Amino acid sequence: MSTIVDDLAEIERRIAARLRERREALGLSLDELAGRSGVSRAMISKVERCAASPTAALLGRLCNGLGITLSSLMASAEHAPEPLARAADQPQWRDPATGLLRTAVSPGGTGSAIEIVRVELPAGAAVAYEAQRHLDYAQHVLVLDGRLSLDVGARRFALATGDCLFMRPSEPLRFANEARLPCRYLVVLNKPVWLGGGP
Repeated sequence: MSTIVDDLAEIERRIAARLRERREALGLSLDELAGRSGVSRAMISKVERCAASPTAALLGRLCNGLGITLSSLMASAEHAPEPLARAADQPQWRDPATGLLRTAVSPGGTGSAIEIVRVELPAGAAVAYEAQRHLDYAQHVLVLDGRLSLDVGARRFALATGDCLFMRPSEPLRFANEARLPCRYLVVLNKPVWLGGGP
């Protein structure tokens, strides 16, 4: 159990470092990022110093302000790039607010525009993300097990096992598991590459 806790703490430290690096690479002050993301300056500072554990929704807002995807941030928290991401080595992160478990399945740091993320959303849990304002990308959501209610702007989609939805997150998104069992799904993103010097 302690190993899992240690691994999650290390992932949080790397996430904090990558957020700060991205902000500095863009030449943004804490105040400027606060204006772009809607997250307070104080909270951004706490997250960057690992003084607060960010939720998935808060990370989504910060990524929005930084012009990156949440999955890019998670993937960048890995060590040096490798072409193979073995199941036991795929980095995981748990949302402290909802219990959502996010696993970066695809190898990180490769420069690929395709990212694959596996998500487990507990029964009764929901997580919402603001519309992306600073980055345009496309994504597919494929339900592996269970049922998922997915709001894309004003439209609601009820997804069952095997269903796949294509969308561009230029509208607010809300993922909800209204069933009694966990829901597992894949998110496959096609995004601009920002690591390695791009905006």
